Amino acid sequence: MVQVVAVENLFFAQGNNMIVASWNVNSITVRLESVLKWLNIAQPDILCLQETKSVDNKFPALAFQQVGYHSEFIGQPSYNGVAILSKLPLTDVEKHFEPEEVPSQKRFIKADYQGSTIINTYIPNGQALGSEKFSYKIDFLNTFERYLSAKYKPSQPIIWCGDFNIAPEGIDTFDIAQTDGQIMCSEQERALLERIKSWGFTDTFRQHNKEPGQFSWWDYRVGAFRRNLGYRIDHIWATETLSKTCNQSWIDIEPRKWERPSDHAPVLATFRTI
Repeated sequence: MVQVVAVENLFFAQGNNMIVASWNVNSITVRLESVLKWLNIAQPDILCLQETKSVDNKFPALAFQQVGYHSEFIGQPSYNGVAILSKLPLTDVEKHFEPEEVPSQKRFIKADYQGSTIINTYIPNGQALGSEKFSYKIDFLNTFERYLSAKYKPSQPIIWCGDFNIAPEGIDTFDIAQTDGQIMCSEQERALLERIKSWGFTDTFRQHNKEPGQFSWWDYRVGAFRRNLGYRIDHIWATETLSKTCNQSWIDIEPRKWERPSDHAPVLATFRTI
C-alpha cells in the first residue's frame, strides 16, 4: 500500500522552524495550479523545483509573487530546468557550475537564504548503464563533487536537495532483487552518491524514517502509484550544522493523487531556526 502522510504534518513546522521542500514537477506549465494549491497548504519557506521545462521568459514568476514567493530560476524548452521559490529574498544566486557545467543542461541553481546555502540539482536519469547519457550522469556527479569541495566546507550550513535520480539503498526501492544493478540503483551511481554524502551530508529523511516502502517517484505506467512500486530518488540532505536542527522529514504523497499529477511527490524537512 502507498504510505500515508497525515495532513497535520504540513502544519508541524509553524513557529520557530524553517520548512524546506523539493519537488520535481515535470513541467511547471502543466503543474502550475497544483504547485500554487500545494504552496497554499504547505507554506514552505523554500521550495526547490526540478524539471520545470520552461524557458526563463515564460517561467510563472508573477504567479508565485502574487502568492508571496520570490523566485530564481534557469530553464530551457521541453527539458530540465530548476528553480528556487522563497518567502524571503534569495541572495548570491548561481545558475551554473563553476567552471565546468555544460551550458545546454539547466540542472543546477544555488542561492543563500537567511544564512544558509540552498543547492538545488536535477541530476540526469542516465537512461541505461553504459549509455552516453549514463556517462553524462557520472560526469555531472563528479563535477558537482569538485564544485562542492572547491567552494564549501562541511562546517557550513548547506542544504542540498533535488531529484537525484538515485535510490541510495535497496530499502529505497519497491523490490531490492528487481532493482539492484539497474539504472538509479547501480553500484557505480550509489558509490559516487555515497562519496559525496561522506563529504559532510546527512540524509534528513533517513534521519527520521527507517521504514521501507516510502517513495517519492512512481512510474506513470502499470499502476505503479496504486501498487506503490516506487523509488525514493528525491532528497533533502543537510550538513551537520543544519541536520542537528532537523526535527522532521517526510514525503507528502497527496499531490500525487491530484488530477494530472507529476510522477514525483514533494519531499519536506523542517529545521529549527532558534
